[in-house]
Amino acid sequence: MAGRRRAVSRAGWFVPLGALLLGLAGCGTDSAPTDTRTAAVQQVLDRRAAAVLHKDSAAYRATGGADPYLLLDLAAVPLDSWTYKVTRLASLGGSGSRVSASAELRYRIDGYDEAPVVAERTLTLKRQDGRWRVVDDEPAEKTGQQLWEQGRVTAVKGAHSLVLGVGQQRSVLASYAGIADDAVPAVTDAWGPGWARKVVVLVPRSLEGMGGLLGSPASAYQGIAAVTTGEAGGSGSAPADRVIINPEAYGVLGAFGKQVVLTHETAHVATRAETSPATPLWLSEGYADWTGYRDTGRTAGQAAPELQRAVQEGTPPATLPDDADFGFTGDSSKLAQAYESGWLACRMIAERWGEAKLNAFYRAVGEHRQRAGAVESALQNVLGIDEKDFTARWRTYVRTALAG
Repeated sequence: MAGRRRAVSRAGWFVPLGALLLGLAGCGTDSAPTDTRTAAVQQVLDRRAAAVLHKDSAAYRATGGADPYLLLDLAAVPLDSWTYKVTRLASLGGSGSRVSASAELRYRIDGYDEAPVVAERTLTLKRQDGRWRVVDDEPAEKTGQQLWEQGRVTAVKGAHSLVLGVGQQRSVLASYAGIADDAVPAVTDAWGPGWARKVVVLVPRSLEGMGGLLGSPASAYQGIAAVTTGEAGGSGSAPADRVIINPEAYGVLGAFGKQVVLTHETAHVATRAETSPATPLWLSEGYADWTGYRDTGRTAGQAAPELQRAVQEGTPPATLPDDADFGFTGDSSKLAQAYESGWLACRMIAERWGEAKLNAFYRAVGEHRQRAGAVESALQNVLGIDEKDFTARWRTYVRTALAG
């Protein structure tokens, strides 16, 4: 899917997200999607989807034994729609009585998703007594789980938020909803009202659960308080982004840290439609940090301790960070400096040109189809300076702000 990217932040970094259409290696594949067998499998999945949506346990069980507790685990989730679309069918064995079906699961959460969330699934079905039944239903290879695959979901609705958790106390989820409810108007005040102004927060049981939702090793998110997933450059009809909390790292933060992190993540949700492959991470992450710290009264030194240490040691950065500097698996000090550098760049723009110009600059960069020339063009058109001048001003600003 061209243009689709996953925004992951410590917010975080962007990595390409592709929709894979997978079969099973070495299996025979039915090339005609409208043949009798494919149509029969699709009918079973249609009945299964209707049973999920209408919470009909008997009808659900009649379609197969896979995921017998799904309806209980999903009960608290306010679903508006739930459908499957078979995209590929592959025979398992020579008898033709077992097949693997690649399918798109599409669902919407009522009041939050303007368009369906699409999840790639791999289902195994067995034909017995003249009927096809689902015997297995898993995320497609290299894709993430859904939250309800990790256990029974508890849902807490806030004024601007929906918090869904597994293995979490309702009081904890309610506190996160309160934080999200404060984050939404704070982001709107900074960015403007032109976004959904609501946020969906997922809280798995553990760090391992977080990795499962993201389809990545849990170790990749060790110490990361939260991430945001969504479709960069998506239209207003795209489904709501999901903020995924790391319960181990986020849970130990104080009240101030929790608010900054969730406001940062909510800024990613708000700016998602204006973020594109042309947007460098120093800008997308710096803007989210700027929004998170905006109006908190924190000094530059308090919010950028690693960069301040570098300035005081006489080793401040000479250039704004590259995207690679935002990788979680490298030097933690270098990662912190990358975030702090982007934050100070956005802070400088807001102070010297105004917050409206910062927003206009962000949008102008994202309007480009490619990275090359995007920042330079936006600097010229919005701020009236070139990239060399901007970098020199930023270096001076960093030294001045963090010299004390």
